[in-house]
Parts: sequence; C-alpha cells; structure tokens
Amino acid sequence: MTAHTASRPPRRRTVALSAAALTLGVLATATAATASPADRTGHAPRTREIASAVLGSDYKVTLTALRSATDPYAASVRLQVFVHKGGAWKESDRVRVGGANSWFWYPLTGSHAVGTFSTASTEPAPVKVRLLITPSIGYSGTYAYVIRHGDITTR
Repeated sequence: MTAHTASRPPRRRTVALSAAALTLGVLATATAATASPADRTGHAPRTREIASAVLGSDYKVTLTALRSATDPYAASVRLQVFVHKGGAWKESDRVRVGGANSWFWYPLTGSHAVGTFSTASTEPAPVKVRLLITPSIGYSGTYAYVIRHGDITTR
C-alpha cells in the first residue's frame, strides 16, 4: 500500500457506500410498489404447473401445484385433462392428487418434485404419478388414473 492510499480518509468510502446503499433502497422500494401482493409477501405464485404431457392430438394432461390460502407451506395437486377442440385446449376433467393441502409447497415446486409422471397415447390412457413429499422422506406412493374419453377415473 502506498502512503497516498493509506492517507485517504475512510469517510469518502463510507459516503460512497452509503450513496450506493441509498440507491439500492430506492430501487427496492420502487420494485415493491409495482409488484403484485403475492410478490411483496415473498411467497411464490399461488399455482405452478409441475408436469404436462400431450397424448397424440387428443389429450393434454397437466399436474399443477396449488398453494394453500391458509398455510404458506402447504399445497394441493391437481391433475387435469384437456381435449383439443376448435383449435384450443378445453378442460374436460380434473381430480385432486392426494388430500387437500397434504403436500409441501417448496418440495412440490422444486426441481425434483416429480418422481413419476407417465402416461400413454392409448384409449383408455393410463396415468401414474409419484411426487416428492420432502427430500428426507422421499417420494409418495404411486397414484394411478385412467383417462377414458376425456374423463379421469381412479385405477
């Protein structure tokens, strides 16, 4: 270190740092003011698609996580079937996978949430689902369904 650098008063660094902190604070406040209410709470969105498959040109099957309105850590899972009609996908049926709010939101929306999501382009179309309960517990048992003419039944 040179004598010139050593003699620099620390106050300049402190003032520059404070100005940068002030700028970041203003930006954070401006961002929070324009964010949606869910974003301001720091919670993830209320729903998130966690898997989907298109079966031929007939059906689209999706798994969606639905965050609990009362417990930010809980979630439900919805299995939906869509039928292609008039150039668009229209929902034909839906069922809940497991119990209401019986899943944990964060593992369910993480990168390893889906252990199994298998189906086939047959009529009826089998669907099997296994989801992560928690990393330490592992995956759920297999939920088995059948899609017949756009309707979901339990196997």
